[in-house]
Amino acid sequence: MPPETSVPQMTTAPEPSRRRLAPETFVLPIEKMRGGYYSDAYFTFSREVLETDNHHPRVVMQVFQREESVLGGIDEALAILRLCAGREVEGTWVSGWDELEVRALFDGDLIEPWEPVLEIEGDYALFCHLETLYLGVLARRTLISRNVRDVVTAARGKAIMYFPARFDHWHVQTGDGWAAHIAGAIGVSTDAQASWWGGKGIGTVPHGLIAAYGGDTVRAAMKFADRFAEELHVTVLVDFENDSVRTALEVADALGERLWAVRVDTSGTMVDRSLWHEMGRFSPTGVVPELIAKVRRALDNAGHDHVRIVASGGFDPARIRAFERAGVPVDAYGVGSSLLRGDNDFTADVVRVDGRPCAKVGREERPTPRLQPVIWDHA
Repeated sequence: MPPETSVPQMTTAPEPSRRRLAPETFVLPIEKMRGGYYSDAYFTFSREVLETDNHHPRVVMQVFQREESVLGGIDEALAILRLCAGREVEGTWVSGWDELEVRALFDGDLIEPWEPVLEIEGDYALFCHLETLYLGVLARRTLISRNVRDVVTAARGKAIMYFPARFDHWHVQTGDGWAAHIAGAIGVSTDAQASWWGGKGIGTVPHGLIAAYGGDTVRAAMKFADRFAEELHVTVLVDFENDSVRTALEVADALGERLWAVRVDTSGTMVDRSLWHEMGRFSPTGVVPELIAKVRRALDNAGHDHVRIVASGGFDPARIRAFERAGVPVDAYGVGSSLLRGDNDFTADVVRVDGRPCAKVGREERPTPRLQPVIWDHA
């Protein structure tokens, strides 16, 4: 078995990091970003107007959103500014970063509605073409961070495993994984999601591998454990035959101490075989408290009280809270597509020009006592 100290366990959400990820971490398409390829055209047009007119107002730009949320993507947004702010002079790119004064909060900070999370001061022509990019990064990553923090809070310290990779484009995995990590997710499912903090993806014995062994969950689990038990915690899906209690016992008997957890993932359109004689007293479809209780009781009665139970399949904060209020004996939750839903849009506004207040009506400059000058202290 892997050392017990590596068992996913959490009692509180992690504190925001006070160290920023290096700009090089993000492997940005720098040339295309500098050229405006990913920017709304009106921002690149604005840059061209300012440069053609040789007009270089010194502005203060403030960036905010409208929710109680958890900030994600700020280091990525800063990397875009650090590497892509500037101008082309006689065919050569000249960085404008040193001409800007930038202050920001940190990834993982709790933020209030309308609170500035980023403030940029300097020649507007140096960075106006980047607004689309840093706002989009902040919107996406903060959505993930907020959603993960919501399920972490609902789970009351139990482990949350971040499993939405299959529900979205592969290209978003890396940054989304970091956003989930800073918000308190204990495990992610792909190496890409874990790469920015040097982690590895975790997973379970999947339905596909079970099918590859002729639908024999025990055999697939044994083969998996033979290969990986010394490297990671073996967790096995036990709903392949829609008989989670029986399969969980069979797997636990076969693997013994090598089994870390069983994962119950019954489809929301199915009723597990163990509940067939109890239908009519509760809604029986999917992963329901009664099914988890039966699995827990069977494992304990058979001497497998060390085996944990991971519940997955359609979990969101409301459903997790309901399980926790009912005292359902779940040790960890696998959460997927619900973590990608919703929105957390950001807005950027110029609030000062050449030292004088100048803002769209209703978007006046807001005090920013929490913002910190941007410093990268990495090696």
